[in-house]
Amino acid sequence: MATLTAALERYLAVRRAFGVDLSTAERALRKFTALADAEGAEHVTVELFLRWKAQYGHADNNTWSARLGMVRGFATWLQGLDPQTEVPPTGLIVGKLRRSKPYIYSDEQIAAIVGEAARLPSAYGLRGWTCATLFGLIATTGLRINEALALDARHVDLEQSVLTIERSKNGRSRVVPLADSTTARLLAYRHERDRLLGTDHRAFFRFESGHRPSDCSARYNFAQVCQHLGLRDPQRFNRHGRGPRIQDLRHSLAVKTIIDWYRCGLDPDREMPKLSAYLGHSKPEHTYWYIEAVPELLELAAERAERSLAKGVAQ
Repeated sequence: MATLTAALERYLAVRRAFGVDLSTAERALRKFTALADAEGAEHVTVELFLRWKAQYGHADNNTWSARLGMVRGFATWLQGLDPQTEVPPTGLIVGKLRRSKPYIYSDEQIAAIVGEAARLPSAYGLRGWTCATLFGLIATTGLRINEALALDARHVDLEQSVLTIERSKNGRSRVVPLADSTTARLLAYRHERDRLLGTDHRAFFRFESGHRPSDCSARYNFAQVCQHLGLRDPQRFNRHGRGPRIQDLRHSLAVKTIIDWYRCGLDPDREMPKLSAYLGHSKPEHTYWYIEAVPELLELAAERAERSLAKGVAQ
């Protein structure tokens, strides 16, 4: 009987073939199957999941509800190959769906993050170049971290100043235009990368090992930068700690864009579909979430609604 880790490899390959982003689920599922293999378990069962929950660190029900969904997805697929597989029921752990409140970086903080990332040490300095350029690109384009990491050289057209994003979170592709300053930074990075590693490569972002940065390594380096800047408390044993996240660079771009609409007198209802498409949201409603999540935006929206109401009464 093949191990559950071997089955997981097949599951991940199938899901990736459909363009699904599994970076978060993969980390959790590998720990789940590692426990199963260590116990000699041949099938996914409810009891196996509960034993994993009892041993896999401390987290609230919201986190475990999400992990339950990850295991359920794997088990549902595996059940087609192994009828003895049990799919844990959805009600096994009840969690409240909750999105983390975004942290909105100031322009000064973003500049400090990019500058500090450039100072990350490595043998030939490519770690700093890669992290500074990666973080700056996310801040100026609003890319998801895994969209940026997945960029190949063919996706980055610096003559036309556009990026082609394939296999986004919702499975769609899109084209993202670049500002002149962003294009110049990417050109400088490409020149330095090629000088150190040569031009025979596929991935756009690379470390000195020649490998594409992983999601884990990008988040680790970002956490290190934030700790150096005081945005996160220092941690022992290279832990990430808690505080502003790398995806908050994306949130910051979205929020500042919407704030600018209000201040310039533009109609957010007309502009929102454009931003939604730019960010790769499957529905504009997902972009409207920023208005509810950020007090300043909610206040601006309320003021606009009051003016519209007053204007309607006056007429």
